[in-house]
Amino acid sequence: MIRVKEVAVIGTDGEQLGTFPTREAIALAQDQDLDLVEVSPNANPPVCRVMDWGKHKYKANKRAHEAKKNQKIVHLKEVKFRPNTDQHDFDFKVKHVKRFLEGGDKAKVVIFFKGREIVHRTGGEKLLKRVAEAMEDFGIIEQNAKQEGRTLTMILVPKGNNKKETKSSQSSKS
Repeated sequence: MIRVKEVAVIGTDGEQLGTFPTREAIALAQDQDLDLVEVSPNANPPVCRVMDWGKHKYKANKRAHEAKKNQKIVHLKEVKFRPNTDQHDFDFKVKHVKRFLEGGDKAKVVIFFKGREIVHRTGGEKLLKRVAEAMEDFGIIEQNAKQEGRTLTMILVPKGNNKKETKSSQSSKS
């Protein structure tokens, strides 16, 4: 697959072996039961390395799998309210938002308007403010109230997950 006349060759332990014609470099790698892999095709002459390609791919896949295993997946959980939600229902749904934030997930608070309720949007905004005040200790607002059709949405994130919030709190401590 290497289409140039000469290549600079690096050995298995990282030392430079010098510049060889491509056929000679391939033969050198095959003598050691290894592969000749083009590392830097834009160099002059292109740089190739003698290595076990299958082993290299296996290790790269293992590293990628380990990195994927260690990453934290954050879900966006949704809680729906109506503009005329009673106090008990409000408290009950706020408990759900609190549980989501404590679990490390984002919470999307949605106010759904039916019929002519959309005319009184301020009632929905007040409800979102009440939710934000109730969640002050557990999360902060990532996205303020935003109207999307017949819904009014706000997104909350757990308190420790916001980079802007942690930077501002560190600078205020100094």
